[in-house]
Amino acid sequence: MFGWILNVCYLTILLVMSPVLLWKRWRWGKYRRGWPEKFLGSVPKLPVPTRDRIWLHAVSVGEVLQLPQVVDRLRLKRPDVEFVISTTTETGYDVATKQFPENLVVFFPLDLTWSVSRAIERIQPTLVVLVELEIWPNFVLTVRDRRIPLALINGRMSEKSFRGYRLIPKLCDRLFRCFDLVAVQNDEYGHRFEELGCSSEAVTVTGSIKFDGVQADRDNFQTTDLGKFFRIQEGEVVFIAGSTQEPEEEFALSVYVELQATFPQLRFVLVPRHPERASEVAALVRRFGCPLISRTGRHDHHAGTGSAVGLLDTVGELNACWGLAEIAFVGGSFTDRGGQNMMEPAAYGAAVCFGPNVWNFRQVVDLMLAKDAARIVATKHELKDFVAEMLTSQEIRQQLGKRAQHLVQSQQGATDRTVSLLCSLLDPRNSKNSQIASSVRIETLPTE
Repeated sequence: MFGWILNVCYLTILLVMSPVLLWKRWRWGKYRRGWPEKFLGSVPKLPVPTRDRIWLHAVSVGEVLQLPQVVDRLRLKRPDVEFVISTTTETGYDVATKQFPENLVVFFPLDLTWSVSRAIERIQPTLVVLVELEIWPNFVLTVRDRRIPLALINGRMSEKSFRGYRLIPKLCDRLFRCFDLVAVQNDEYGHRFEELGCSSEAVTVTGSIKFDGVQADRDNFQTTDLGKFFRIQEGEVVFIAGSTQEPEEEFALSVYVELQATFPQLRFVLVPRHPERASEVAALVRRFGCPLISRTGRHDHHAGTGSAVGLLDTVGELNACWGLAEIAFVGGSFTDRGGQNMMEPAAYGAAVCFGPNVWNFRQVVDLMLAKDAARIVATKHELKDFVAEMLTSQEIRQQLGKRAQHLVQSQQGATDRTVSLLCSLLDPRNSKNSQIASSVRIETLPTE
């Protein structure tokens, strides 16, 4: 009965939202793929597993990009295991198919009883692993009813999410008790999961996988290729504004235009959070009178004078692009997005800044600020002052970048601890070995 009550709620929401979804489908090309898998659970039917089969679910691009190192290290420990990767968004699906060409990649079913049940029946996993915080009641309860071990890795629980879950304590207690493992990024998140119903035995602090999945070598092939594509010359200082939303592109672009006359060695690359906004961002660059090189070539224009602005309008290349940056602004931080991944530019040793709204990465931000490894810029004017300071003093810029890079390196190791715990779920006889992960001290600071 509970499942069908949820079905009615979900279908009502879909009906109410359908005009918006249809408009986005027509305007942006969203929501066109995967409906049989999402609505009916019609994923490819797999044979009865003769070895362990892990279903890993990552919502979108950010979560998908955390999985390669987990899968690679699981393969080293358990080469007999097979993997199925699911994701919710179309961009996440595209990145997953590129990252995991040898594995089945599917769209995650909507949380309707029939789609969830059918997808599980057709995949037949021996372990289900969710990334960060993706808890759908019908899915979680169905997995538990079928006695399939259930894990959450790289778990996080913001204060906002925590307050929301506490409004439905009976449902939360029922759901969170279903998890056999909750591997969290820090102590505070662990306490929140326990308060919502997870057993203390299931919760382990492993640190954040995101610190392990970052690239630190600026000479890697992808970064070098992007540098050649955007015609970056020796001696130029590259300022990148990545994962941006409106109005962050305008803020960063105006900073670049104002400073470029004084600092002719300055180059600028824009990476909007949603590539489908590339036309809108390109039009903004044209209004500023700047020449533009776009990665897809669809938005190039050569009007104006000075070095061309780079526009990265593809999916999955931002991590490599950060390797070009001497100065980095991480977007989603002047808006209500709550920030984006600032560990990627930090790992390359860039001088990193971001806006004040970074609650999604509160713990990482606290660590970076405590180590003087990043700066918060509260306004467009403060962003300009930061970039100008980094251009004026190469020493300050390099020292800030070195501290950021060292911080990332000091936090690595979460992937190995997580993989050890997952292997224990696959082979309960080794469950004592999972205590290795919880015995390692992870340096964290209070979050909210």
